[in-house]
Amino acid sequence: MTKRAREFIDFWIQNSIHAVEQYRTAGASQDVNELTRRLIEAAKGQGISEVELQAEIGDVSRHVGDRLKEANRTERDRRGHTYVQPLTDISSSFRFSASI
Repeated sequence: MTKRAREFIDFWIQNSIHAVEQYRTAGASQDVNELTRRLIEAAKGQGISEVELQAEIGDVSRHVGDRLKEANRTERDRRGHTYVQPLTDISSSFRFSASI
């Protein structure tokens, strides 16, 4: 059952743990307790007990919290490395001819 539990956990994490939305818009839950409860309930619905989850990942809440931090860190890094050229830099690369 361990392989089945691991596959379920990985699938659930991939589909249920998401970074906080930019500018605090409504989006993915950042409440570790709520996400942990959802994971345990979803696993039970698939015939996987909380004990099986714990055997596979240890403390379920800690695992969920770690994955959430990882998702937020990845998103923060992604945004931090995105460079948008300011409009003033763009305009200096164009030459306009004013022939009226």
